[in-house]
Amino acid sequence: MQNALTEIAPGTINPAAPNEEVLRFLLTRRSRPPKTLSAPAPGHSEVMTLLTAAARVPDHGKLEPWRFVVLEKPALARLAEAAAAHASATLMPADQAAKGVAQFDQSPLCVAVIAVPRPTDKVPQIEQTLSVGAACYGLVTAALAAGWGAGWLSGWVAHDLAFAGPAFGLSEGEWVAGLVHIGTETVAPPERPRPDMEKIVSWVEA
Repeated sequence: MQNALTEIAPGTINPAAPNEEVLRFLLTRRSRPPKTLSAPAPGHSEVMTLLTAAARVPDHGKLEPWRFVVLEKPALARLAEAAAAHASATLMPADQAAKGVAQFDQSPLCVAVIAVPRPTDKVPQIEQTLSVGAACYGLVTAALAAGWGAGWLSGWVAHDLAFAGPAFGLSEGEWVAGLVHIGTETVAPPERPRPDMEKIVSWVEA
């Protein structure tokens, strides 16, 4: 029986070969708070490259249970106004309202990662949800690797369907997994505490 694996062409990257630079990046990566980002933001072709990387995630059944809505500055300004109006109409506490409005008002560019659950008996919904989360992480990581600042937020503007539905053009059953803000880094955040690996890793030898 022939090996079904694709032969790696000369001159291409072998994903099985050690790549210390990539590993070092992953071990030190740090999301950037969206409020610290400014213009310029990546252009259309650059964003498409980042989204192509974000879509290269585990996807059981090749269902593509996600899609991306790219929000440029005029759209962000419109959504900031819509968020303020929604917060006022629902008598939302001022501090909570301000956080939602600021996501759009301060962001140079935002990608809404939309979960698109696919009806199937073969792939559980939880696996589709995990794939969506991987797409969010992949987008943040790709943006950071490309030299941009990036951060993943959510909040009421993502979870309040009365607002998020029309804001992001959600179809029935869809929901916002994350709002990934991308732009130029203005300040490098300090390192934050990381997990104590001894407490969360167990070894099973037999």
